Parts: sequence; structure tokens; C-alpha cells
Amino acid sequence: MDVVHTGLERRRTAQAAAATEEAEAVDALWAHAVPGDGLEHVTARSCADRIDFLLFYLSRPPGRDSDAADRARRLITAAHRASPLLHQRYLPLEPSTPAGHPGY
Repeated sequence: MDVVHTGLERRRTAQAAAATEEAEAVDALWAHAVPGDGLEHVTARSCADRIDFLLFYLSRPPGRDSDAADRARRLITAAHRASPLLHQRYLPLEPSTPAGHPGY
């Protein structure tokens, strides 16, 4: 199992997190997940300035490098583009950091 920790920064103009925001964000990620990527589980935690995700992926076969961070980036980017919640409240992932979080 490969685990990726990543998150999105809240827009300064976005309203405070609603009680259902974490569940809605996880639902948006699942709605854009591709079966071949091997996503197994997603958790989210929001705070005043960001939302963090833990994404659990099936490991690739032995001898292949893990590309879980790339899979997470594709998923979050697609969900951010399509989800009104994510697009309106959060900034997109920064292209210069793997999966958008320096401590992934």
C-alpha cells in the first residue's frame, strides 16, 4: 500500500469550512477516481487555511517505482477542475511540488 499526504490551500475569499466539507471533498475525489489507478481509501481533514488528504493506493508490482504521488496529483487536479466545492474554496495544486505538498 502506498500512502500520499497532500492538500489544497483555501482561497482567502472562501467561506469557513462547513461541517460536511470533508465528506464532500472526499466524494469529489471518488467521483473522479479511475479504477486502474488503484485508489483504495481517502481521508480528509480541513482546517482554517487548507484541506489535507491521505490517499491510499494499491502498491505497484515489485520492480516498478511507485507513482502514487503522480496518481494523486492527477486525481486532485481533475476533481479540483470539476468540483464547484473544491474549485471555489481551494487553490489548485502548485505545479512545482509533488502532489502539491512538500511533505507528501
